[in-house]
Amino acid sequence: MSELSLRQVSKSFGTLKVIKDVDLEIEQGAFTVFVGPSGCGKSTLLRMIAGLEDITSGDLEIGGARMNDTDPSKRGIAMVFQSYALYPHMSVRQNMGFALRFAGVPKAQIDRQVMDAARILELEPLLERKPGQLSGGQRQRVAIGRAIVRHPKVFLFDEPLSNLDAELRVHMRIEIAKLHKRLGATVIYVTHDQVEAMTLADKIVVLRAGRIEQTGTPLELYTDPDNQFVAGFIGSPKMNFLPARVAGGGDGQGGPAVTLEDFGVTVPVTGLKNLPAPGTRITVGIRPEKFNEQGDQGLSVAIEMVEHLGSETLVHGRGSGDLITVKYPGISAIDDGRLDARFNAGDLLYFTEGGERIR
Repeated sequence: MSELSLRQVSKSFGTLKVIKDVDLEIEQGAFTVFVGPSGCGKSTLLRMIAGLEDITSGDLEIGGARMNDTDPSKRGIAMVFQSYALYPHMSVRQNMGFALRFAGVPKAQIDRQVMDAARILELEPLLERKPGQLSGGQRQRVAIGRAIVRHPKVFLFDEPLSNLDAELRVHMRIEIAKLHKRLGATVIYVTHDQVEAMTLADKIVVLRAGRIEQTGTPLELYTDPDNQFVAGFIGSPKMNFLPARVAGGGDGQGGPAVTLEDFGVTVPVTGLKNLPAPGTRITVGIRPEKFNEQGDQGLSVAIEMVEHLGSETLVHGRGSGDLITVKYPGISAIDDGRLDARFNAGDLLYFTEGGERIR
């Protein structure tokens, strides 16, 4: 049974429809991440689940019960905000227990639940401090603890790490993953950072302009994107997209092929059932990490910039058109000139001019 269901859910502000007929099932105990560019509707959708935004049409169910008109405090959810939203005049203990005290929970039970959450989050030495005496990571743990003490059915996280520095984001990502494993809770997590999505999620929901583009596991979206938008959004550095034209038997062997127009290279195509007719313009995608020295095909790339990052080397260059990125593991002695970027024809993905995947 799904812990949470969205059925044809939409949201409009006047005549502007910002969430468009969303259908989604989230299983009990799953860690689901909403990801997409700024303005795609991911935070609005989260706020609709929380009850902070009204649902214009469609149905929201939590635990099998319709929640469209249910007060936020009675939905069995707890939300962690980007801004922490802690009371500055209260101690950590008081902040974590405030919602329970407001709900009339007995003091002994509040103390017990606050201490349980403090142990999980290693906040016990900080319980008497005020938020102004805490670091950003500590404040975020307090905000998470305030959610844990309520024992909710569903945790909602709205970009909780975006205010932290890079090193602390990595640490808190690990802590949130450990917390989910320990509690076995249902989590819905909003982020614009696809690396966070890839590392945390059981299931990723990719949104664009208020619609779901694709849902799946991180590896499903990485290896088998439904369209060019998802292919370009998932993966870092992002996928290279090259203009191409279907060349029929132009590979010299009579089989289907495509010509990469920026490089004047014709590449054989295998395994596609729906390749368009010869002469059709399409887009070919290849991930930077798919280039390798043993590849059966090659592109002559004029190098414009090399990033030596220690663990990897990124080469940025071009043929006659857009910039492409080539990624090699470790340290590579490449600086300038031209690069013979080798790849295997089987690692290419194909898209229509409208961005739909050709399979």
